Amino acid sequence: MLTALISFPQIDPILFELGPLKIRWYGLMYLIGFVAAMWLGNRMARKPNSGWTEQQVSDLLFYGFLGVILGGRCGYVLFYQFSQFLSDPLYLFRIWEGGMSFHGGVLGVMAGMAFFARKYQKSYLAVGDFICPLLPIGLGAGRIGNFINGELWGRQTDLPWGMVFPTDPLGLPRHPSQLYEFALEGVVLFAMLWWFGRKPRPAGTIAGLFLLGYGAFRFSVEFAREPDAHLGLLQLGMSMGQWLCLPMIIGGAGLLIHGYRHAEVAVSRGKKA
Repeated sequence: MLTALISFPQIDPILFELGPLKIRWYGLMYLIGFVAAMWLGNRMARKPNSGWTEQQVSDLLFYGFLGVILGGRCGYVLFYQFSQFLSDPLYLFRIWEGGMSFHGGVLGVMAGMAFFARKYQKSYLAVGDFICPLLPIGLGAGRIGNFINGELWGRQTDLPWGMVFPTDPLGLPRHPSQLYEFALEGVVLFAMLWWFGRKPRPAGTIAGLFLLGYGAFRFSVEFAREPDAHLGLLQLGMSMGQWLCLPMIIGGAGLLIHGYRHAEVAVSRGKKA
């Protein structure tokens, strides 16, 4: 029988209690992501000729946060628990039972961005380019929260860093896939976006890099992540997460191609003029 060579750190998911109020690590991770996004957004807004104010940053993150919560819940129910929703529609509103989808959250944020862009008369692509570099810290923090909770663990492995998660009824050594996602979706994606955004880029290309980068990283990690038990692997042996990442990869690549082609056309016209 395979045995894990690295012990899973036994961390209480509850950070501390104040009477009946329980503060959980996972909730703290959400707060860290929001505060980091606010700080980085305000820093970007203070740059000369940024075209942004701190009030606009605050409003954008508020709409984005609502989008994450509403879209994340709706996405989870529709993508992963649709049969339960059909038999019990009120399940959608029982958020305390758990269940959020990143891909649903993305759709919710996109809707919030559209509302914000219309309200402040800003380009939708410009709003996307502004908000996308603010997201990876929150994504990485969320994966640390998943790890502390001992949830969303990986597939069985005999690699030296395999872990037995206390929530796994089979007690098998598994990939700590939450840490893979923390490293790729949090650290690496953050570095990519901030490096890419140091110089002026064609409209939509920073958002395109985010979609392409996240989609590719998540698609890759899904090979090590345990599929949802009630869904398993779907067509072509891919998980639901991988199928949901494909539109992100295609859309991200499309934005990058469109942005640079549009920039080339603009330069060409300028030379002819």
